[in-house]
Amino acid sequence: MSLMRYSPSSEREEFPVGLRLFQDSVSRLFSEPSNRPWSPAVDIFENENELVLKADVPAIEMKDIDLQVENGTLTLKGERKFEQEQNGRGYHRIERGYGSFVRAFTLPDSVDADKVKAEYKSGVLTVTLSKKEVAKPKIIRVEINNN
Repeated sequence: MSLMRYSPSSEREEFPVGLRLFQDSVSRLFSEPSNRPWSPAVDIFENENELVLKADVPAIEMKDIDLQVENGTLTLKGERKFEQEQNGRGYHRIERGYGSFVRAFTLPDSVDADKVKAEYKSGVLTVTLSKKEVAKPKIIRVEINNN
């Protein structure tokens, strides 16, 4: 019985051309950061005067973030750009997502779309939406007469 030496490159050459191209495409899909979709994490909370949205958008400049309120919908758009190092070093691992994102949130009728404030600090975008006066809770004291 003769021994055969294992060679991974010779096995790859036995694949049909179409399968090899498919394998290369799939490998490239998962290795290129621009093809990975991502979406920033968002927390939304409410107090008696406002609705607050906090989105984690680190490494994004404010010029690359677009915030719109239209027809009862708050839309957050942006892009985190991938900047490859130009000094010839290669990446060993890329886990962070890059590219464009869009998040849309339906706003309750109690929000005043004309009173929106946004603040960007330490990679967190905070959007504050004031409530309409009608929606704010009112305290009404009820007196009981004992006759």
